[in-house]
Amino acid sequence: MVKKSVTKDTVQSPTLFGKIAAIFKSETIHFVIGLILVIFSVYLLLAFSSFFFTGAADQSIIDSGNAQELASAHNGVKNYAGSRGAQLASYLINDCFGVSSFFILVFLAVAGLKLMRVRVVRLWKWFIGCALLLVWFSIFFGFVFVDQYQDSFLYLGGMHGYNVSLWLESQVGKPGVWLILLATAICFLIYLSARTIIWLRNLLSLSFLKRKQKEEAELKEGEVPEEFTDSWTGKKKRTTEPKDASVTERKPSVASKAEEQPEELAREEEAGQEDIATPDLDVEEDKKPAADEIVLDLGGGTTAARSAKANDGEVTMTIETPPSDPVQPLSESASSKAEMALRQPGFEVEANEEEEYQGQETEPYNPRLDLENYHFPTIDLMKHYDDNGPTIDMVEQNANKDKIVNTLRSFGIEISSIKATVGPTVTLYEITPEQGVRISKIRGLEDDIALSLAALGIRIIAPIPGKGTIGIEVPNSNPKIVSGQSIIGSKKFQESTYELPIALGKTITNEVFMVDLAKMPHVLVAGATGQGKSVGLNAIITSLLYKKHPAELKFVLVDPKKVEFSIYSVIEHHFLAKLPDGGDAIITDVTKVVQTLSSICVEMDTRYDLLKAAHVRNIKEYNEKFINRRLNPEKGHKYMPYIVVVIDEFGDLIMTAGKDVELPIARIAQLARAVGIHMIIATQRPTTNIITGTIKANFPARIAFKVSAMVDSRTILDRPGANQLIGRGDMLFLQGADPVRVQCAFIDTPEVVEITKYIARQQGYPTAFYLPEYVDENGGGSDMEDVDMGRLDSLFEDAARLIVIHQQGSTSLIQRKFSIGYNRAGRIMDQLEKAGIVGPAQGSKPREVYCVDDNDLEMRLNNLQ
Repeated sequence: MVKKSVTKDTVQSPTLFGKIAAIFKSETIHFVIGLILVIFSVYLLLAFSSFFFTGAADQSIIDSGNAQELASAHNGVKNYAGSRGAQLASYLINDCFGVSSFFILVFLAVAGLKLMRVRVVRLWKWFIGCALLLVWFSIFFGFVFVDQYQDSFLYLGGMHGYNVSLWLESQVGKPGVWLILLATAICFLIYLSARTIIWLRNLLSLSFLKRKQKEEAELKEGEVPEEFTDSWTGKKKRTTEPKDASVTERKPSVASKAEEQPEELAREEEAGQEDIATPDLDVEEDKKPAADEIVLDLGGGTTAARSAKANDGEVTMTIETPPSDPVQPLSESASSKAEMALRQPGFEVEANEEEEYQGQETEPYNPRLDLENYHFPTIDLMKHYDDNGPTIDMVEQNANKDKIVNTLRSFGIEISSIKATVGPTVTLYEITPEQGVRISKIRGLEDDIALSLAALGIRIIAPIPGKGTIGIEVPNSNPKIVSGQSIIGSKKFQESTYELPIALGKTITNEVFMVDLAKMPHVLVAGATGQGKSVGLNAIITSLLYKKHPAELKFVLVDPKKVEFSIYSVIEHHFLAKLPDGGDAIITDVTKVVQTLSSICVEMDTRYDLLKAAHVRNIKEYNEKFINRRLNPEKGHKYMPYIVVVIDEFGDLIMTAGKDVELPIARIAQLARAVGIHMIIATQRPTTNIITGTIKANFPARIAFKVSAMVDSRTILDRPGANQLIGRGDMLFLQGADPVRVQCAFIDTPEVVEITKYIARQQGYPTAFYLPEYVDENGGGSDMEDVDMGRLDSLFEDAARLIVIHQQGSTSLIQRKFSIGYNRAGRIMDQLEKAGIVGPAQGSKPREVYCVDDNDLEMRLNNLQ
């Protein structure tokens, strides 16, 4: 019997500290705090600036006045920031750090802009830089202008600079103080930029004089004298060359480089090459240890007497139970880890404009920065089952072994050995027949063996690929549940480096079965009603939610039944993509399905244009190039997330829409792999008029749950087998030559609800991911005649000015800027087109804007009146 585990309520009431921490993690709170910091820095700037002009008049009032006098309305303070601003300016400038206190303002402003998401900066670097500059300039001004402290109301270095400079002068003297200031300034410049070292080396080696002599020698003799080839030129890895140099001139031979470089540099480069060539030895950790084999005599004798009894006709059996993969806590670092391959071009060619582009930002682009506080779902959101591990029922194994052996012997088939591999729901018996036994004879006894075992259905694999044995798969009388927690929490899934990892379940050998959707690249799922198809789709979607960030993956969910995918609607602003018409993200209307698939085709074509412009072949290379800031965003380049289209009840769509649905699906399946668009379609009627030859040809990966007839199995897998499954998540996965039997992971609807709620509670994007606008070419000819220019929209003129300013005719732009619905924005765009302000729709590209400036727009608007 399967023990029912008592699930603990994973939703615990947060503590007071947790509530306070959650409040300060809110982006709204961050924005408000950042705005306060920016306003306060502006206030301090006003107080500091005014202090230079009014500080002398206010000094006596601030020094002699008490708190009540300063708090009065007639305190006589001249500072533009009032008495409090004058106090702050006097304290920070005179009593603390002098005029270098302006660096406090700079840091406060930068921190505020960082919290407001206006600028992307490394705050700790700004803090270190401003703090060092604050102290250094305070000491510098205090040391240089020490004589002015007695006669001026303004202490340029502050009391801090004055006291520290006096102490340093007493310890090391004035020359020592100058040297300390120089040394610290040089160290700070080196911290800011490594080019400081190059400048210092040039300065100390007097290379500018040598360069001048070198140029004179080149003019006189046409070549460079050897005495001017110093060690500095050898250490420089990239030399300045003319832009029109050929490829061979840009790549000198290795021997010539080695002659010019000193021995120390050569050793460093050799060590670097050895580091690059060292293979990664951690790959071996993913291999599972060999399973323990228990050799048993199931005929009743002991193991020692096995060989003796084998002569009497007794068949021995080896039972193999591979150890299950233990569930490990899913760390956030492991779930969000991504590996970036190193690119080392073999030669340098004439770079085009795109390759020569280098962004102003030196650090790589981070696509997760918009949702940098996003946390991946945790394992405890899933239900835990205590008895999900494999167990061996020796009585059942003995009985099945005897029945198989006796049935085969009754038909004159002798076997030499039998080995049992116990899985979660099915046991695989591998038999080795005697010499001279024909395999087809054993295959023909499938129904007889099923009759003797009284099983729901057996499946014979004759022979097992890669082995000299014949496999007989027999369902277990006490099947185990393969929980989603045991699959998602496995080490294999956590440490996976797949682009789009999908954990489907466990094989007969109790190993976690995973595939990479990016390499499949499309999946066809079929099976009869109630055999685990919807649970399998939940397992696929959940696997991707556990491994991918919202910036890296988007789903297009099509649900004609209207109830299967509704639980995913709460993560619309995180993971879902839809048309920019304001409708639901979960597509249930058949007409919307056709528009959405056609829009995905437009997105596919647009992505291919970007790949062509970037001179790359797939989305992985493109995103890597964009992250390294080698593509210009001003030319339309952007980070591309993966798009996974999941269609449930594909048969219903074919019956209602027919070719209108099949054609865009075929286009996506044929072309969209390289641009990161993948499809998963499911149907419960695997007939030839639903799964046509075009669909099968473009969906090499197929998942078959139990079907009722062999003809349906042949339609899905091109072979029988799916009709012999036992149901309840038992499936065959086919990608290549031979199918793999897998017990699908059981992820129930309440578990999916908890996972989606966990994601929905976190900060998301303002809207869902908008797909491109799709304009039906067949029905867009006579729409302009129906546009009534006598009843212009109230936002018509504002929208026209917006379009002219941006020089981009886009309906979604109007929708976002004016916070209106898609239908109203579309009517305004039609009016703009009929008024001659914008051109007709061009598919995914923005409309052409006919007005070049405001004057041209005003003339067109006056003509309408």
